[in-house]
Amino acid sequence: MSDRQPPLDPDLLLQAYAAGIFPMAESRHDPDLFWVDPRMRGVLPLSEFHVSRSLARRLRRGAYSATLDADFAGTVDGCADREETWINGQIRSLYLELHARGHAHSLEIWQDDLLVGGVYGVTLGAAFFGESMFSRRTDASKLALAHLTGHLRRCGFQLFDTQFQTEHLASLGAQEIPRAEYRKRLATALEAEADINHPPFDPAPHWVMQRNTQMS
Repeated sequence: MSDRQPPLDPDLLLQAYAAGIFPMAESRHDPDLFWVDPRMRGVLPLSEFHVSRSLARRLRRGAYSATLDADFAGTVDGCADREETWINGQIRSLYLELHARGHAHSLEIWQDDLLVGGVYGVTLGAAFFGESMFSRRTDASKLALAHLTGHLRRCGFQLFDTQFQTEHLASLGAQEIPRAEYRKRLATALEAEADINHPPFDPAPHWVMQRNTQMS
């Protein structure tokens, strides 16, 4: 379902997430937004994140650092830095405002003091609504998701909404569920409480590997 809407404000945007819908733009230069309510919804079960052998090697090798909310704007801009993007100026401004209010967060991956990958999303109750991710080095987005899923579990989150299913997300354990089932899981997560800052983010790679149990 998609319907053209007037300009949004952060409060209405949070109400939309609570109702199970989210906004997108047709392109970077399209000033309009539309609501999206997928018939099949992508979710990433926090207890089933898949760590492949190659990703486990990268986690053990280190040579990168992971941070939480160190560069939210840079992460959003990294996600929009592609030939085609649904992140227009209004989307960027809305999520920067949500970040300032404590409702939007980013997980960054750094190498050689450069931001090389990351993911950002919105939090409500015990739900994390993943918006977008990017990678400028091999497996940087996978590293970001590995650290994020481990941290969300530690903080008591119950739902990681990926919006859509992709081959990339499926390889990491994401699943596709019908809209009705998603709404049930969302309602349960919204009734619970979780704080992405408590406990504090632990960037240690060995901690991520110990907590993400699906390895092959």
